[in-house]
Amino acid sequence: MHEKHSKNGSIIEEIILGGQDGLVNVMGVVLGVAAATTDSKIVLIAGLAATFAESISMAAVAYTSQKAAKQYYESEKLRELHEIENMPEAEKQEIREIYEKKGFSGKDLNRAVEIITSNKKTWLQEMMVEELNLGSYEEKDPKRAAIVVGFSSLIGSIFPIIPFFFTNATNGMVLAVIISLSVLFATGAVKSKYTIGNWAKNGAEMAAIGMAAAIAGYVIGILLQGL
Repeated sequence: MHEKHSKNGSIIEEIILGGQDGLVNVMGVVLGVAAATTDSKIVLIAGLAATFAESISMAAVAYTSQKAAKQYYESEKLRELHEIENMPEAEKQEIREIYEKKGFSGKDLNRAVEIITSNKKTWLQEMMVEELNLGSYEEKDPKRAAIVVGFSSLIGSIFPIIPFFFTNATNGMVLAVIISLSVLFATGAVKSKYTIGNWAKNGAEMAAIGMAAAIAGYVIGILLQGL
């Protein structure tokens, strides 16, 4: 019986990245504006503008960064393949040195080198991972990443501005902090199901990041109000 492993780690990472970034940044913006004015409409305008700008920006960053990483991987892969085809003995020696460092020696080392270099695909993959420390980027999809991160950022950004639809700026600030920190704590706790670490510690860590943004936004708003 084979043990099943989740292949959703990348998507979960993208969801958390987009959602957390959107929520934290927009919370800082709305608290800053709310601290500087008593007009909920102005807070909503600033919050909604930041929401869409943040979501588009995050989607663009996710797309360009993942595309660049994929292009770099492909260029290194072609270079390594060229070396295997044109300098096989030198590349075999590199495999030998890699496995010597892993503790192989004698017949075991010779056998390992023979097995790995007998299959060009395996040989190439081994060089990419062991020599260059590059995992596989072949399954990465920059367009999917842009959609997931951008949409997650949009959803996350909405939480801090919800209260300002229903109440004044002062009450809205309090509710925005409560809602935002609760969402961040829950996100950190859920993340612990897919990563290592205590759920309470992970939740508190994400909430602390949100609190730092809230304080920064509020302080800037107070300073601007004084101007």
